[in-house]
Amino acid sequence: MLRQVKPRNARSKRALEKREPKAIENPKQCLFLRGTSCSQVVQDALNDLYSLRLPLAKKFTKKNAIHPFEDAGSLEFFSEKNDASLLVFGSSQKKRPHAMTFIRTFGYKILDMLELYLDAETFRTMAQFKNKKFAVGLRPMLLFAGTAFESPVTNEFTLAKSMLVDFFKGEPSDKIDVEGLQYIISVTAEDISGDGDAKPAIHLRAYMINTKRSGQKLPRVEVEEIGPRMDFRVGRVKEADESMLKDAMKKARGLEERPKKNIVTDSMGDKIGRVHLGRQDLSELQLRKMKALKRSRNVQEDSVEDVIAEDVKRAKH
Repeated sequence: MLRQVKPRNARSKRALEKREPKAIENPKQCLFLRGTSCSQVVQDALNDLYSLRLPLAKKFTKKNAIHPFEDAGSLEFFSEKNDASLLVFGSSQKKRPHAMTFIRTFGYKILDMLELYLDAETFRTMAQFKNKKFAVGLRPMLLFAGTAFESPVTNEFTLAKSMLVDFFKGEPSDKIDVEGLQYIISVTAEDISGDGDAKPAIHLRAYMINTKRSGQKLPRVEVEEIGPRMDFRVGRVKEADESMLKDAMKKARGLEERPKKNIVTDSMGDKIGRVHLGRQDLSELQLRKMKALKRSRNVQEDSVEDVIAEDVKRAKH
């Protein structure tokens, strides 16, 4: 356990205030670790993910005797020591070869974990793609394709989508410059046909976006793969505790606007309002005088005859 440190100067006080809970939290830091036995394939994959995560990333090069699903005390220690809420742990064993574990923490305690097995045969590093790469610190566009990610019930694929979104989204911002959208991360889960119990593989690809002249106002967009190329199989899963997840999803008061009555926003971002009026008497409605709305001569004669008949009846009485 880490001891409680009291600030002795202004510098240490600012460092402790930076770690305190805030209404708008700091961008998530990601820590990369490796186990005592880690294959070269997993190390290359960790290096590529580390380069995609920069500058919000730290990487340890030494071996660590850690077993995430058996004892997570060391991971919680590293999370608090380095102020990292995301961790990626790489290991390789005979039973679980080329394993990469994505971990999220809340309050420096383990929230949930997902283990993915990397396919060594189809894996390609970024260095194997001899083309132009994106600048450090740019945020990617994310694409998730596959019905497995859209399941209404929480499962390992919805957890994988949530993990990868947290991993790649980077620093939150209200405004994004279009020039900064230079690459896209595509994550695909194919549907498996048949009666087998095999789960679909997760394919992760990265593409550079190139815009070329098209002779029109809109440019012609082309994509070029820049790596890494990773295919995963889903392994062990540790789901989040309901009470801890509820605390992690809480939002500070005052950040969201209070919903106004009878005003909604549609999918296109347009505001739609509903106005409630009383019962209207349409007989008093003033219409525009038009020839089409005038009574015909036959209708006028019928009305005159009705008035004469009523006068005759009153005279008899």
